[in-house]
Amino acid sequence: MTTESPRWFKSSYSDNGGQCVEVAANLAASHGVVPVRDSKHPTGPALALPTLAFTTFVTSIKTGTLSTL
Repeated sequence: MTTESPRWFKSSYSDNGGQCVEVAANLAASHGVVPVRDSKHPTGPALALPTLAFTTFVTSIKTGTLSTL
């Protein structure tokens, strides 16, 4: 079992006054998840999204097909 730690990063496009999320994509291959957290609260909780869910989310943003309720 690995004890690999998340390596957090945020997009270079995220210079908007702190309204950002950070992701740790380094765990996608080894653990099948992409942790996501609020960049303003780095010691707070993180969501562990399944890799497919994260990929679908990012693709829908890029293609403009993300719908809101």
